Amino acid sequence: MSSTELPGVQAAAAAAVAPTVSAVRVADGERLRSVSLPGIGLNVRCRPGDRTGLPPALYVHGLGGSSQNWSALMPLLSDVVDGEAVDLPGFGDSPPPDDGNYSVTGHARAVIRLLDAEERGPVHLFGNSLGGAVATRVAAVRPDLVCTLTLISPALPEWRVQRPAVPTGLLAVPGVASLFARLTKGWTAEQRTRGVMALCYGDPARVSDEAFRNAVAEMERRLELPYFWDAMTRSARGIVDAYTLGGQHGLWRQAERVLAPTLLVYGGRDQLVSYRMARRASAAFRDARLLTLPDAGHVAMMEYPEAVAQAFRELLDDCGGS
Repeated sequence: MSSTELPGVQAAAAAAVAPTVSAVRVADGERLRSVSLPGIGLNVRCRPGDRTGLPPALYVHGLGGSSQNWSALMPLLSDVVDGEAVDLPGFGDSPPPDDGNYSVTGHARAVIRLLDAEERGPVHLFGNSLGGAVATRVAAVRPDLVCTLTLISPALPEWRVQRPAVPTGLLAVPGVASLFARLTKGWTAEQRTRGVMALCYGDPARVSDEAFRNAVAEMERRLELPYFWDAMTRSARGIVDAYTLGGQHGLWRQAERVLAPTLLVYGGRDQLVSYRMARRASAAFRDARLLTLPDAGHVAMMEYPEAVAQAFRELLDDCGGS
C-alpha cells in the first residue's frame, strides 16, 4: 500500500536510535513472531491453519504496507493453508536491513532467506504491488520454493505509468522526500490515512469505521519510526530501478520463467497499476488464470477478500488441492 508518512532521518541514524513506538495491532486468531537472520530481522504474522498438515502460504505486502494488509484474506483461507505474512525489512514491525538494501532483489532475498532458514517451502506465495514484483522474482529464481503464485496488482514495468502513480515514482528522486516533508508538515495521521485510502481503494467508502480507526492508529505508529520514510524512499527507488532492468533480470523476462501455476488479480479502479496490464501479464506467465474485479482498486485482498479467496480456492483445486 502506498503511503504519505512524514520523512524521518536516514537509516544509519535510525539504526543508532531504537525508537519507542506503539504496539503493532494483532487481530483475533493471529500471532506475531520475530525471526533473526544475519543482517536482517523479520516480523512474521501467523494465521495457523484450522488443522495440522495444511500446506504453507506466505503473503508479501506492497510499498508502504505491512503484514496487516493480509488480515482480511488470511482467515478466509485458514481451512486450506497454514498462513504467514511477512513484514519486509523496514516495514511493519521489521527493522531496516543492516546493508540498507531496499531493492526488489534485496526484498526477494529476504523472502528467500526466510523460507530457506525455516525449510517452509514450497509455499503458496502471495504478493501485492511491490510484493508482487518480489514474489515474481522469488518464483523465477527459486522455483523449488513456490507451489503456486497469486499476484494482486503486481508492480511489473509499465511504459505508460498512470498519473496517480507518478508521485510514488518521484520518491526515488533525491530531495523529493525532504520537499514533501515541508509541504505536509501539518498533516494529521487521519488526513494521511484518507489520502492513502483514496489512492489505493476503488471505493474508500467500503472501509468500515473500525478498519479506518485501525488504519489511523497504524499511521500514527509509523510516524513514530525514524526510518520509515527512508525505507519508503529507497524501496520506491528499488521499484524504479527494477523497471529499467533489461535482459534476464527484467521482471517481465522473469515472469516468463515462472513455472508455478499463477493467479493474477487486477482491479478496474486501480490508480497505481493499470488494469490494461492484465492482458500482458496473462500472456507472460505460462500457466496463468485471471481474476478481474471492475470495482476494486490497488488492494483487492482488502477490498474484496472473499472474491480473491474463492479464486485462490479454484486455483488450488486445479492443482490437486495441495
